[in-house]
Amino acid sequence: METASITEWMFVQEIPIPEDVANILVPGEQPYAAFKTFRDSAIFTSKRLIVRDAQGITGKKVEIYSLPYTAINMWSTENAGKMLDWTAEVELWTRAGHIKIKLDKKIDVRRIDTLIANCVLNHQ
Repeated sequence: METASITEWMFVQEIPIPEDVANILVPGEQPYAAFKTFRDSAIFTSKRLIVRDAQGITGKKVEIYSLPYTAINMWSTENAGKMLDWTAEVELWTRAGHIKIKLDKKIDVRRIDTLIANCVLNHQ
């Protein structure tokens, strides 16, 4: 039995929406929120989740992942509770495979849950 590979990202903190994201949006697509990742940023838009990953030592090469909300079949959110809540986790089950998003303690997991719910459920 084969299992789908897992892609994993880490969101560190919410940041202003990067101005250069406008270059990759389609007409009518609006950015809603952005988060700093380990190497670059993730942007929730009205149509998809865009994760940019700077590559190499200089970070000039950038890989862009684009996950349309229509590809998300199910998601879950989890946190450890108040006492030792260092990170929370979001899991997305998609047509492309399983994606884990780890959230730093500076990010409210319910904010992410609400963003995903609004984006996924309003685009089906």
